[in-house]
Amino acid sequence: MVGDFTHFNAEGRARMVDVHEKPETMREAIARGAVYMKPETLELIKSGGIAKGDVLGVAQVAGIMGAKRTAMLIPMCHPLFITGIDLKFCICQERSAVLIEARVRCQGKTGVEMEALTAVSIAALTIYDMCKAVDKDMIIGDIRLIEKTGGKSGVYKRKGEVEWVSLEQGNI
Repeated sequence: MVGDFTHFNAEGRARMVDVHEKPETMREAIARGAVYMKPETLELIKSGGIAKGDVLGVAQVAGIMGAKRTAMLIPMCHPLFITGIDLKFCICQERSAVLIEARVRCQGKTGVEMEALTAVSIAALTIYDMCKAVDKDMIIGDIRLIEKTGGKSGVYKRKGEVEWVSLEQGNI
């Protein structure tokens, strides 16, 4: 079984995979997630009524910082020279949620899926932190990889995902 996993050495102990022989390619990953909350909390976010400040503005910066620190948080992730990070947020009244999407790019030997997933996770945790005084029942969920390009495995697209335009209509 150890031979099936690249993050274990011959003794079955953890190791970081050596990627020195892999070619550099342009890589991109898109991840999404959501923070579900009471409708009143969602309204406070929209109106700027959360005491800690601009929830989505702070979550945007936190998500970017999280993506940049992924290798420090996830033990087997390689430090990467990220060339771009963008986060989008959508207020979804229908689901009483803030929907989050992160897009991360780099030119490198390994993918940025973990960086995109970390960006979404940290942005979601920041939303929770900023709003917990008014809503401790929030739920962070649905964090998933939507798409990835580049590298030996090529393109991956999650089936059944809607485009970002549809997210703005609350159809996720």
